[in-house]
Amino acid sequence: MEQQAVAAPDPAVLAAFENAKGFMPADEGLALYAAAVEAAGLGLPLLEVGTYCGRSTVLLADAARRAGVLALTVDHHRGSEEQQPGWEYHDPEVVDPVVGRMDTLPTFRRTLHAAGLEEHVVALVGRSPQVAAVWQGALGLVFVDGGHTDEHAGADYEGWAPKVADGGLLVIHDVFPDPADGGQAPYRVYLRALESGGFTEVSVTGSLRVLRKAATDAGRR
Repeated sequence: MEQQAVAAPDPAVLAAFENAKGFMPADEGLALYAAAVEAAGLGLPLLEVGTYCGRSTVLLADAARRAGVLALTVDHHRGSEEQQPGWEYHDPEVVDPVVGRMDTLPTFRRTLHAAGLEEHVVALVGRSPQVAAVWQGALGLVFVDGGHTDEHAGADYEGWAPKVADGGLLVIHDVFPDPADGGQAPYRVYLRALESGGFTEVSVTGSLRVLRKAATDAGRR
């Protein structure tokens, strides 16, 4: 089923999204934006795991701005496995020449500045499980788009899914049922969420899955 768009970003916001480094196609971005606008209506922060250079953050930030809430984005900014030198998604432009490692934080900050959305975002610089362990509040939306190994995707789900408020949304990116289309770790997390009984599917757009948190945690595992 396709996401029925209930909101669309202003042209300037959409342009900032399209001009930013990143991998999310426009149709998935619009579905994420619509989900974020809906979830922001709960009056709670919106959180993404996997900032990279801020492409999707722009959309979450604008949805948060509209509702008067904050967007939170978690990343260590050293790049995930497939972004390291020698791998398919490596970008030498985001390597820190001083330390010789990836550092997407400066590019992310430039992305937010260009979009005029810096004041609506809190960047949490660190590893997802460590940040999740100290985060105590409920969240209107959690967008999982971090590391794509079973270890990292599973840890993101375990750390953050329990913090989604009742009626809030869990959004998972890069869900590919067919292994020929991409890695399977996000797909396994998606199945795990559905099988837990704690989430029901709201929409499918490309590789983006939007799930709603049930009104009770009974049956969550």
